[in-house]
Amino acid sequence: MNNIPNRQAICNVLIEKAKQDKDIVVLCSDSRGSASLTEFAKVHPKQFVEVGIAEQNLVGISAGLAKTGKKAFGASPACFLSTRSMEQAKVDVAYSNTNVKLIGISGGISYGALGMTHHSSQDIASMASIPNMRVYIPSDRHQTKHLIEALLEDEKPAYVRVGRNPVEDVYNENDVPFLFDKATLLSEGSDIAIVACGELVRPALLAVEELEKQGVSATLLDMYCIKPIDKEAIIKAARNAKAVITIEEHSYIGGLGSMVSQIVSSECPKKVVNLALPDESVVTGKSQEVFDYYGLNTKGIIETAMELMDDVR
Repeated sequence: MNNIPNRQAICNVLIEKAKQDKDIVVLCSDSRGSASLTEFAKVHPKQFVEVGIAEQNLVGISAGLAKTGKKAFGASPACFLSTRSMEQAKVDVAYSNTNVKLIGISGGISYGALGMTHHSSQDIASMASIPNMRVYIPSDRHQTKHLIEALLEDEKPAYVRVGRNPVEDVYNENDVPFLFDKATLLSEGSDIAIVACGELVRPALLAVEELEKQGVSATLLDMYCIKPIDKEAIIKAARNAKAVITIEEHSYIGGLGSMVSQIVSSECPKKVVNLALPDESVVTGKSQEVFDYYGLNTKGIIETAMELMDDVR
């Protein structure tokens, strides 16, 4: 059982890299504990900036530091970073093309019982709509490590969303088939194509294994790179399947499912079913309880796949 959340994996990479690279600077909005960045502040106090509960300032200051040559990582709860700071993300970061990586912590429904005010189920749609802003949602701690290492090597804006709780590993520490801005093919089949992101990749992988036992062959793409999305991988998977399923911790409006549907409908028309959160204030509860309520789990994927197979046979 893994007990290291993806946010901790980010901190571990930044602590290590900042030992040699003094241009790395981390900023928080009174969220170092939530972001698992307390240790970074202790180890590298001169490379850490606390702005307090002021998300717009967080983004603006990050952009200003980036203009002086710093590699800025601004961490704040995704629900606030993607809404309160929308203008600063659009203008100061993306439009100004600054080397700022915005880290949305406790993304999706991680805050569970705190309700809609603390959920970030619209951030894929909002952040991906900004020109020059890349969007990533890694699926486990190992992929998160590789993603942050890759982002440290470029100077372009990005938004990275991670959850609050540890998630079960999708990959092995010494075997992470990571290609920057390319989906990871976890299985290849001819009946159903499944495209998943974030912590819902793991239940999708379990669903693929169970579907195989029931005679259904499934392709699974880990689409950690929401933008730029791997169009080529989606087209190939859809062409080789009878139908497509997407699953995400996000509203069904404007997220991964919408992007995949646009690509499939224009390039290789197939039926696409999007498993996502509804356009309403979702029920409150722990993340898994909410996932189970809306069928965003292994069982929901299997049932959807079997229904689709009945339709297309």
